[in-house]
Amino acid sequence: MGRSKLSPERRRLVLDLLSQGHKPMEVARRTGVSKTYIYELNHSLGGVYRPAGVAYSDRYLDRDERYELARLREAGYSLREIGRRMGRSASTISRELRRNHAPRTGQYQPERAHALAWQRQRRPKPSKLSQNPVLRAEVQRLLKKRYSPDQVAGRLRLLHGDNEAMQISHESIYRSLYVYPRGELTRELKASLRRGRVTRRRRGGSDETRGKIPGMVSIHDRPEEVESRLVPGHHEGDLIIGSTASNSAVGTIVERTTGYLTLLHLPHGRTADRVAEAVIDQMTALPDWFAKTLTWDRGREMARHLHITATTGIQVYFADPHQPQQRGLNENTNGLIREYLPKGTDLSVHTITDLAAVADELNDRPRKRLGYHTPREMFASLLINDLTSVATTT
Repeated sequence: MGRSKLSPERRRLVLDLLSQGHKPMEVARRTGVSKTYIYELNHSLGGVYRPAGVAYSDRYLDRDERYELARLREAGYSLREIGRRMGRSASTISRELRRNHAPRTGQYQPERAHALAWQRQRRPKPSKLSQNPVLRAEVQRLLKKRYSPDQVAGRLRLLHGDNEAMQISHESIYRSLYVYPRGELTRELKASLRRGRVTRRRRGGSDETRGKIPGMVSIHDRPEEVESRLVPGHHEGDLIIGSTASNSAVGTIVERTTGYLTLLHLPHGRTADRVAEAVIDQMTALPDWFAKTLTWDRGREMARHLHITATTGIQVYFADPHQPQQRGLNENTNGLIREYLPKGTDLSVHTITDLAAVADELNDRPRKRLGYHTPREMFASLLINDLTSVATTT
């Protein structure tokens, strides 16, 4: 269904579904509206939607009134009759239609009109980023380090807790980028976004193929302390695969309490022997109290898990088939790593030094669940506590 034939009610349904986080293709399927129109609409709003129920004053038309105006207008009622039915003056209706109609078609689209009115009401108040060059420079610096807007906002609160001028919400950053573009400011900040997207999108996940491995111990047999993330030393692991021709891979292991990342260098393939050797080399370099368990998916590369346990004392557990969310921290971390090691590329070209640089950058990136501290800071704090405890007992 094209734009010109879409009723105000259908437009509102589309916007409501998009604002709830549904993807454009899913919205098209559920509403019967053209996916092209939905993608254009989502792009025009930058993927960021005004919070429901927000209004400046009762004297302004709200969203419901704008949809009612569009419905009455399409029904052919005069401006005076529309005003009477809505309890508004005819001049208010006339002014609304004149200000917020589409320039090319002359149509009145209530969602677009609502967005225009919102922007017009906000116009007298310049954005915090445009007014504060020091804050803008700091935001841009952190974005260039591949921090997300949420991580930028949280890190600024952590570093400048006593300076309100150096703090900004992640929503303000997103809106500066996508909803209220301001020329060069927007171009500067967008250029620093780690994903480089023109609209704001939610992340997704995918299932993987699992194999059968002798002697597997189920994830459901893990100690209770693993699930709580209160006790350090419990890890999640997986492989990210390179191009088919290269047969290359990189192993990823992330600790559940701190988010501390370890990468496995596998330039010559991902056989069970090579993966076991890499896991043993990396995990034995960690303190014993920081290397207790490892939860992996059901890939055949972990077929020698019993050898890993016998050599290191680390118990290996396996997630259920097609349940990547059971290793959610590792799955999310792999998504971040893919920004450095893209899919379909030959991963064998990356040296141990290259992988160490990737791990360092991610271990120095703040995490919301850690109070915007970094994984390295959390690991260092645990090391200090351990050394203090040893000194006290001796």
